[in-house]
Amino acid sequence: MSLMLRVLASVLLFMSLPAFAKGDAAAGQAKSAICAACHGMDGNSAVPNWPKIAGQHEAYLVRHIVLIKSGARMVPEMAGITPGLDQEDIEDLAAYFSSQEMSGGVADEALVALGERTYRAGNPETGVAACMACHGPAGSGNPLSGYPMLAGQHAVYTAKMLKDYRDGKNWGEKDAASLVMNGVAAPLTDEEIAAVASYIQGLHRAE
Repeated sequence: MSLMLRVLASVLLFMSLPAFAKGDAAAGQAKSAICAACHGMDGNSAVPNWPKIAGQHEAYLVRHIVLIKSGARMVPEMAGITPGLDQEDIEDLAAYFSSQEMSGGVADEALVALGERTYRAGNPETGVAACMACHGPAGSGNPLSGYPMLAGQHAVYTAKMLKDYRDGKNWGEKDAASLVMNGVAAPLTDEEIAAVASYIQGLHRAE
């Protein structure tokens, strides 16, 4: 992905994010039971098919809950939950889960070499961009640009998302972030996806 494309994506995504985080974490904790069955009480899901949301950037969580509620991002497991959430609920839940700490994970040693190379350098021969260009060397993401934290995320979930992006799944023609990910994931092989997803699971967020 070219530098110009990354800059343009950052600008467009920044324009789509909430201007300021307004949620009440204490109120969000009181409302969080509805999320616990899949994501865990503190946002660290025990099932690898469901993402960890603990410690994720608040504006990112708000944005994705809104996308799911609107139907732009289809998540069948949440279809019966999001209609009952108003904007205040969404912001409070995002504030609570963002205040939690994501649990660490472990990478498969057999996949570390390829995973690290893909994450840190991409694959110049096939046009794969380095993940860390947007998500940072430690996988902490960039809240101002809207890039999510990745460190510690379940490998199963990350691999699924990368394959979905590779297959062209996105959240609408005006959603810059998912459109960029379509381009980023397009040249990835199954082997690279498995390796980088495992490597991300073993990353630890910089303090």
